[in-house]
Amino acid sequence: MFLPLFVFILLWDETSSWGIKNGILHNSIWLEQAAGVYHRESRKGRYQLTFKDAKQLCKYEGGNLATYEQLMYAQRIGFHVCAAGWFDKGKVGYPIVKAGPNCGFGRTGIIDYGYRSNKSERWDAYCYNPDGKECGGILTDPERAIKSPGYPDEYEDQQICYWHIRLKYGQRIKLSFLEFDVEEDMSCLSDYLEIYDIFCHGSSMLFPFVTGNVMTLKFLSDSSITAGGFLLTYVAVNPPANGTSTTDIATERP
Repeated sequence: MFLPLFVFILLWDETSSWGIKNGILHNSIWLEQAAGVYHRESRKGRYQLTFKDAKQLCKYEGGNLATYEQLMYAQRIGFHVCAAGWFDKGKVGYPIVKAGPNCGFGRTGIIDYGYRSNKSERWDAYCYNPDGKECGGILTDPERAIKSPGYPDEYEDQQICYWHIRLKYGQRIKLSFLEFDVEEDMSCLSDYLEIYDIFCHGSSMLFPFVTGNVMTLKFLSDSSITAGGFLLTYVAVNPPANGTSTTDIATERP
């Protein structure tokens, strides 16, 4: 009993240390997947899944709805998502690591909405798949390549990867596509690469662009067709000294 408690204290201490290091904000990127648990929303957007939909979605991706205990363990090692979702046995809630004014009602832990008598209510989902292939990570280098799992070989089915790019305040991220080959689907209902708050790539529409100093990329493959994958690069662009726009360097998508 002593050893697990000791490990938990170390993990909790790590997730509790927030701040700036070398000009980069660290420990502000919440894990999107921890201990086999991950958050999913409908491809139509947030809060579109009935209980039946949520179960089917998790099963389709090779897992099941997470139990309360699985969600709680993931929260203890840093899993934080400000979005309510279904988990096992028809319960709804979400995991909070660091309390905020607009999320968690000032509390941490599992924000539990309890068992829902109306299973047609629409929420997100918390799935559990201990065999899911983990990939991605937090990237703070000024220049890196990002590859799909297994590249240059084809990626496998049922992949969920998150890359969080975090550069120094004032810098911008120039992202370039060198290779891109996923299951063709313009609606992003099959395999896709999503660049958070910008757009989703489900086709071969490639162009370089510049955005702010933070970016999150999510790659998801379903349980059917695979393809060659992708190779991207990003580079930090420093603020121009003469006041010219960084759109002179690359195309920026609105």
